Amino acid sequence: MDNIRGKTIAITGAARGIGYATAKALLARGARVVIGDRDVAVLESAVSELVKLGPATGYPLDVTDRESFEVFLDKARSDGAGHLDVLINNAGVMPIGPFLDETEQSIRSAMEVNLYGVLTGCQLALPEMVARRRGHIINIASLSGLIPLPGQVVYNATKFGVVGLTTALADEVAPHGVEVSVVMPPFTRTELISGTSETMAVKPVEPEEIAAAIVKTLDKPKTHVSVPAALRFTAQAAQLLGPRGRRWMNKKLGLDTVFMTFDAAKRQSYTERAHAAQGVIEKD
Repeated sequence: MDNIRGKTIAITGAARGIGYATAKALLARGARVVIGDRDVAVLESAVSELVKLGPATGYPLDVTDRESFEVFLDKARSDGAGHLDVLINNAGVMPIGPFLDETEQSIRSAMEVNLYGVLTGCQLALPEMVARRRGHIINIASLSGLIPLPGQVVYNATKFGVVGLTTALADEVAPHGVEVSVVMPPFTRTELISGTSETMAVKPVEPEEIAAAIVKTLDKPKTHVSVPAALRFTAQAAQLLGPRGRRWMNKKLGLDTVFMTFDAAKRQSYTERAHAAQGVIEKD
């Protein structure tokens, strides 16, 4: 059975970056793709390009608003065969910098988008999948969901949460024929890393590489997917280190400062958007 061709696949936060690259990859495989994003102007621009590749639609979506998410999924179902085959919870924001510099707004924004938004999407999409005894939810986390780093305290908290909830949920719904996976990208060349510098360990991959991993996960489902695959085991091995060993390793790899020292001016536009990532941004 082809798990992609002819299927209705909804992707959150898909007007840019990994979500957009994934939409293109899935259209190339014959899927019907429905994307959601809170920035209406960018969303419409993305859809105008995606429709050149296949059946694609897009709707405004604020993943922190349960009603908005429910409306988005209902529209995705109506665009397809009346049901949803796959939900890809991709929307996310990445605050970086010293924890004590984080505002209450930036912390709540990250928690609402990265963690609560994923929980909401899962809870809204699963009932019909369980009833039909088929379906697949893919949650996009990060290798930061396995590797804690200075300057990523809040982001680490949200992504560790996504890895944990996915693992537990995958085992809970497996008896009902539904798959749940978590894809954990490394540093990816999107706006999330704007203003940061490359180090020996921080060499960003392209969004298309993550999209390829998502497609592969739909073809052959499994719970944990990291890019590249070997990094998952490296990260898990690193978790066994004590404080001194962990800090020594981070310093050697340049991971102790990469998210503490960055170009704030180059990152300002993204930071402002990430710190207030709730609500739909209407066109001017």
